[in-house]
Amino acid sequence: MLPYDPGWAVNFEHERARLAPVLDPWLVRPLEHIGSTAVPGLVAKPIIDMLGVVDDIEAAGAAVAPLREVGWVPAPEPGDDAERKLSFCLPSVELRTHHLHVVEQASSGWRGWLAFRNYLRTHPELAREYGELKTGLADEHGADPNQRDAYRAGKATWVASITSRALSDGT
Repeated sequence: MLPYDPGWAVNFEHERARLAPVLDPWLVRPLEHIGSTAVPGLVAKPIIDMLGVVDDIEAAGAAVAPLREVGWVPAPEPGDDAERKLSFCLPSVELRTHHLHVVEQASSGWRGWLAFRNYLRTHPELAREYGELKTGLADEHGADPNQRDAYRAGKATWVASITSRALSDGT
């Protein structure tokens, strides 16, 4: 985990400017900066998570070749099919600095991701609490790339609780 870096927002904007023209034929809303690097003051793994929302995930499959041309590689994750999602990394899965989640608009998950991000942005005490949880889990699991699932599982209940609160508050 690293302390928050304002350069993460700049890095996102740079990559959004590169990706928007590539994904424009499929996007139904602007690319979003999500995840911990999108919350000022929150500690994070220095990986810029990005969200692209499309109308039809099958049609958006045609974006794979243009994304490869600008350096993005497919990085399928468990659950991508069920969530109607495509996942990509830059520059590689092993050395990722960016992670792009392309998700179908009809899928419910992406709304929760945005609500969670927005809620933490407006509730710094919860962002601090989340940072402490993440740091503890990273100390326990984060150094081993094979423990990524354990890291995620360790924060899942907390994230689900805050996401539910954010969605019910209309954040």
